[in-house]
Amino acid sequence: MDWQKLYQSKIVSAEEAVRHIKSGDRVFLTGNCSVPHVLLQALVEYAPQLRDVEICQALTVGPADYVSPGLEGHLRVNTMFISANVRKAVQEGRADFTPVLLSEFPLLFKRKVLPLDVALVHLSPPDEHGFCSFGVEVGLTKSATESARLIIAEVNQQMPRTLGDSFIHVSRLNYVIPVDYPLPELPLTDEGSSEIVENIARHIAELIPDGATIQMGIGAIPNAILKYLMEKKDLGVHTELISDGIIDLVEAGVLTNARKTLHPGKVIAGFALGTRRLFDWIDDNPIIELHPTEYVNDPFVIAQNDRMVAINSAIEVDLTGQVCADSIGPKLYSGVGGQLDFIYGAARARDGIPIIALPSTARQFSRIVSTLKPGAGVVTTRNHVHYVITEYGIADLYGKTIRQRAQALINIAHPQFREQLTCEAKELNYL
Repeated sequence: MDWQKLYQSKIVSAEEAVRHIKSGDRVFLTGNCSVPHVLLQALVEYAPQLRDVEICQALTVGPADYVSPGLEGHLRVNTMFISANVRKAVQEGRADFTPVLLSEFPLLFKRKVLPLDVALVHLSPPDEHGFCSFGVEVGLTKSATESARLIIAEVNQQMPRTLGDSFIHVSRLNYVIPVDYPLPELPLTDEGSSEIVENIARHIAELIPDGATIQMGIGAIPNAILKYLMEKKDLGVHTELISDGIIDLVEAGVLTNARKTLHPGKVIAGFALGTRRLFDWIDDNPIIELHPTEYVNDPFVIAQNDRMVAINSAIEVDLTGQVCADSIGPKLYSGVGGQLDFIYGAARARDGIPIIALPSTARQFSRIVSTLKPGAGVVTTRNHVHYVITEYGIADLYGKTIRQRAQALINIAHPQFREQLTCEAKELNYL
């Protein structure tokens, strides 16, 4: 049977497809801007007939009816990164959180630590050889899908065909649901005070040399950095996610990837998180390669990029350099994500520059603190931290004593908190 006939034989409705999910199954749900909304809605409607189905996921964009209180006992989310749409359910104990480095997320399924019964995925239409692309979400999804016993796929006419290690043949799919709808988008937004963000961005840009390879996320600070990079030369990208801002750097001739020591000429990422502009731009674009996260986020792969710059954020940083980025005290907020992967990878790279960047305050409280809140999670340890940047400057902590670190961090704290932090540091015998 040729692949076209095979493909046609697998087409079913979403309602029919989800009936192959059984009580007690563990289901992988692809995420980010690749959430398969038709399949997910069908599962929500079918869920009252199921018991104890576990949905494994990371960040998802869009509504999350599948974590509503009414589905308790039927569907239960186990998320490895707490996105806004499931945060309340996790904090109320109606959903689970599994801490894991993003580089090891797919390995939980690949190594059968969490054996998968079903994968719900979202693909591009097949090419002339019968291969579908995982589109905007390759990193967390490809290995998980290949580890599942049953693969149920939405095939969307509007899913871009991305290149790299990003394909699956139609023969691997068990059920296909053809759809045609726009992907959910995550527009660029400006958060917080623009003056604060601009100052942080300027400090970061000072550290970025020509020929650097950069990891950047999405948000106000990464967006603000872009304008300060326009005079740089031959920048490259190796990152877990790409967003719309990358397009401007490529079109300006700044981002050429020409001096990368790993995958020269290519932007390497795991997934795309942005708007229709980004999705259209990455479609069949040979400069972009998406790869599984266990490769992209492997610190020893990252370290092969000379002049690797990793830019990550934090909730708070204590005076010894411990970085909390996943909780507010004991209240779970997000997850480790790829922060430690890239901080450590950049630290191991030749002339690497690992950066933690954050505003000095939040809601009138200092984010540079003498000690982390009780119950706070340490994402980047004080042994891994190098540069911490606020709007007040750059603290280089690497190779520094606790006394030197405490003073450097006090110097970049908000001025109204410096005296208090100094007193607390003395009480702790840091100064």
